[in-house]
Formats: sequence, C-alpha cells, structure tokens
Amino acid sequence: MEFRFFEIYRSEEYLALLAEGIATSAILTIAAGFFGIIIATFLALSRFWHIPIIAYISACFVEFFRNTPLIVQLFFFAFGLPMLIGYEWHFWQHALLALTLNFAAYFAEILRSGFSSVSSQQKEAAASLGLPKGLAFRKIIFPQAIASSFFSLNSQFVFLFLTTGIISEIGVRDLTYAGLFIDSRTFRSFEVFLTLTVLYILIAISFKAVLTWVYKKTFPWRAFI
Repeated sequence: MEFRFFEIYRSEEYLALLAEGIATSAILTIAAGFFGIIIATFLALSRFWHIPIIAYISACFVEFFRNTPLIVQLFFFAFGLPMLIGYEWHFWQHALLALTLNFAAYFAEILRSGFSSVSSQQKEAAASLGLPKGLAFRKIIFPQAIASSFFSLNSQFVFLFLTTGIISEIGVRDLTYAGLFIDSRTFRSFEVFLTLTVLYILIAISFKAVLTWVYKKTFPWRAFI
C-alpha cells in the first residue's frame, strides 16, 4: 500500500481548510464550554439548594439532554426548532446552541456532586465563625466544590470536544468537515483520517494541558493532588 500524505500537505487549499476546521472546532468548543458552565452552575445550585419548581425543571433539563443523543439534539435545533418558531440562524449558531445545552447538562451533574462533596464540618466551621450563608458559600463551599470537580469537568470537556465532529452533519466547516471534503477530492481516506486523528489528539492534549495549568494557578493549595 502506497501512502500519499503529500496530496494533503502540498495543497494550500487543503491546509487552509484544515486550519479553518481546527479554529472552528476549538472556538465552538471553548464558547460552548464557557456558556455551558454558567448554565450548569445555575442548574446545579437550584438542585443543591432544593429551590421549589426550579429544581424540578433543572432535573428535567439535565435528564433530557443526558439521555438523548447529541446528534438528535443538533438536528432538532438546526432543522426542527426553526420550523416551530420561525427563526433562521447560521448553522454554526445552531451548533453552538446544541453544544452549550449539552455541555451544561453534563457539567451540572458534576458540579452538583462537587457541592455535595463538601463536608458538613466545613459548613459548621463557617457558621461558628459567624459568616453569613452567602459569604460562606462563596468563600468556602464554592471554591472547594469547583476544585474537587475540576478534573471531572476537564475530562468531560475534552470528551465533548471529541464528539463535536458531528456538527459537520449540518454543514458547519469544522475539522471533520475539512477531512470529509479533502477525502472526497483525493480519495485518500486512510491518509486523511489518520491526519484528523492526530490533529484531534493534539488539540485534546492541548486543552488538557491548558486546563491543568489553570487548575494549578487557581487552586494552588490542591495543585499537588
């Protein structure tokens, strides 16, 4: 079998398409992760504090998005919801919405476990010092919950990044889209998808390295763990 990787790296068009795909996949993942963690924090807190009605709605949200395939959610937001309410967005915006809500559901469960993992002694110590509940939560419970959940959030973020290749199914020009386009022109499937595999691995490792650095800088008292 003859390998012809040069058909990829000698073409400026293919290299530019791969670079665009890397940027699109990375940016959408980061944006979805950012908005997802904000929504997840609200969902987790509503269940942790047992806020009436809101906690039930949050639980339904989490169960719905965790128990349906991401590709089904993606198609619904890209093709179904526009027909129901009559809006038109770019496909990358549909992808961002689906990824954000999917991220939020998984992150919410991780954060809720993190909040629950903080020992009651910590809360009792804060109360004995006369700290208001809001201040005790911000200064004691929340930082410890995030620190204990960070590596799970990190792993889930990377895992969800690796599933973003399905957004090419609605025409988003991500890294998988670039690979499929190049494959359809060169018919060198092995070389193309091996290249995609290496690129996905490198991006995933980069995400993990950056998030680990953030962890060490944000939680220096737990950096040795």
